[in-house]
Amino acid sequence: MRIVTDFPRRVMEEETWIPLPDGSRLAARIWRPVDAEIHPVPAILEYLPYRKRDLTAERDVQMHPYWAGHGYAGVRVDIRGTGESDGVLTDEYLPSELEDGLAVLAWLEAQPWCTGDVGMIGISWGGFNGLQIAALRPPQLKAVITLCFTDDRYADDIHHMGGCLLADNLSWASTMFDGNACPPDPELVGDRWREMWLERLGGSGMWLGQWLEHQRRDAYWKHGSVCEDYSRIQCPVYAVSGWADGYCNAVFRVLEGLEVPRKGLVGPWAHKYPHLGVPGPAIGFLQESLRWWDQWLKGVDTGIMDEPMLRVWMQESVPPSARYDERPGRWIAEPSWPSPNILPSSFRLTEGHGLLPEADGEDDDATLDIRSPLSVGLYAGKWCSYNAPPDLPHDQRDEDGGSLIFQTPRLDAPLEICGSPMVELELSADQPVAMVALRLSDIAEDDKATRVSYGLLNLTHRDSDEHPEPLVPGQRYRVRIPLKHIAQQFAEGHAIRLALSTSYWPLAWPAPRPARLTIHPSRCRLILPVRAPRPAEEAALPAFDEPEGAPALAKTLLQPTQETWQVIRDLAQDRTTLEVINDEGRYRIDDIDLEIAARVTERYQYSYGSYDSVSGWTEWQRSFKRGDWEVSTLTRTQLTSDPDNFRIRATLDAWEGETRIYAQTWDETIPRDLV
Repeated sequence: MRIVTDFPRRVMEEETWIPLPDGSRLAARIWRPVDAEIHPVPAILEYLPYRKRDLTAERDVQMHPYWAGHGYAGVRVDIRGTGESDGVLTDEYLPSELEDGLAVLAWLEAQPWCTGDVGMIGISWGGFNGLQIAALRPPQLKAVITLCFTDDRYADDIHHMGGCLLADNLSWASTMFDGNACPPDPELVGDRWREMWLERLGGSGMWLGQWLEHQRRDAYWKHGSVCEDYSRIQCPVYAVSGWADGYCNAVFRVLEGLEVPRKGLVGPWAHKYPHLGVPGPAIGFLQESLRWWDQWLKGVDTGIMDEPMLRVWMQESVPPSARYDERPGRWIAEPSWPSPNILPSSFRLTEGHGLLPEADGEDDDATLDIRSPLSVGLYAGKWCSYNAPPDLPHDQRDEDGGSLIFQTPRLDAPLEICGSPMVELELSADQPVAMVALRLSDIAEDDKATRVSYGLLNLTHRDSDEHPEPLVPGQRYRVRIPLKHIAQQFAEGHAIRLALSTSYWPLAWPAPRPARLTIHPSRCRLILPVRAPRPAEEAALPAFDEPEGAPALAKTLLQPTQETWQVIRDLAQDRTTLEVINDEGRYRIDDIDLEIAARVTERYQYSYGSYDSVSGWTEWQRSFKRGDWEVSTLTRTQLTSDPDNFRIRATLDAWEGETRIYAQTWDETIPRDLV
């Protein structure tokens, strides 16, 4: 990244408080031109629960001062109950969070240094609430950039996929369990810090239980899902994600669903801002964002809306790996979405495990059966890749042994797809609750299998996420399963493989009991969104700039980081464990003399052949230290199940120095609801 220090306008920084109608205050950090009260500027708001003072400080200082130096106010606000803001946070995307957001916009409009025009930007949580607040139509909000987000909190968030419960639901609940136990900084809030901290420790709670109370698409998930009514969003939207991110599907849905000016961008990245994008190549996203803000907040015609609606990275074949520094490929573009340039190409599954063009072969009534071992999924990686620790899917041959596989002949020419592959299956099951996992892989000439896309379906959700129905054992059903959107080139000499399994642990929680599926292959189809290359158009696309940013945060590493991702097969005990450790080490933020340490461990286990033995366990350790002030927290969460119930056991402990000042335990049993 190129560090920029010479900006058109000189920048100042301040920590301040934003008053709310109920008397509470939100903590804000603002970068703006020093002459903004004479020459007011639009504001760019990032509104998150992730602690501007410390945990996102490194990212914030490279973005917000950059915008400020180009004539904006970069405003970073902590949500109520987080960082130094007042109150307690008890769940995601609460109505009070959105109401507070409206109050922040009104406050910004009233500041003498602000023109009254505001844009919202955010990744993940901030990508969600930017759209949610836009749907409330505040007059100050003129444009949004939403990154790594969803428009549908049930169907396509970290909690569920295809009606299946994701293990990342546990992982994410544990992350917020840890984050909500962190204290405010006494340097900003003074002697109130301990009272505020104790209020949070006792009031925020352990969110996993309330999420598991909602295993189908109900009003709880519809709240905050802007797909319920896209027409409520009336400001321009720039939607961004990456192929390695869990949230890339939403970019395509909002381009199709919205009617406002809009653009989409999908790179090879994981859950990252594109100027920090890994896998690379990263791009000059801050420059791209300035073109968007200048267009919609300053009324400058930057030409950004004259360019194609959608730009994506067409990935080329690579060997399988849990981590990539770069993904080879090229930028392509489409004028609209859905694109008239992308056409469906259908392949029929065969009894001989082939994938043949639709016109080949004849219908028959042959069947194939599959009941997968729980080991299928150990090399799946995370639902949402953060690329630390290495969390992308590895060689799929380790998964294919417990799956039905169907494969094309070797390709005599490259084949490119862009969009969501679709699988149509005709099947029956021997259990009332069953799932199917589908993986699309690129098979190299040396037979290594790199996963390209995948999809899940809880078969009780075959017709509705809101009103699931149990299967009738032995009855035939026809189902459609969309796979994750992707742009991928399959090289000449490679083959395309579709793999089908009845479990995908630990990416998704298994069904209550092992199920056998019977597939009628001649009635099953793989439909690929095929795109013909358009070299002349692609060559004419403007290139993205190289990444830029403001000077980095001054910090000192005191203890090195560590990351591991291990599959442990204990054959003597017939027990398998996937253990993930991400130790962030210990570092000091030099400007505020604050030492921070954090370590998270996740373990996902099962005993051979025993669905009742499935277990997920997480532990977060975190500490903050400045001089004589030192606090630390330890959170542990375990999720287990039997055929009828989920069980959560969790603990929270907090220390001030060597004295434990808070402890709480949870032990909750929640009935399974066709999951």
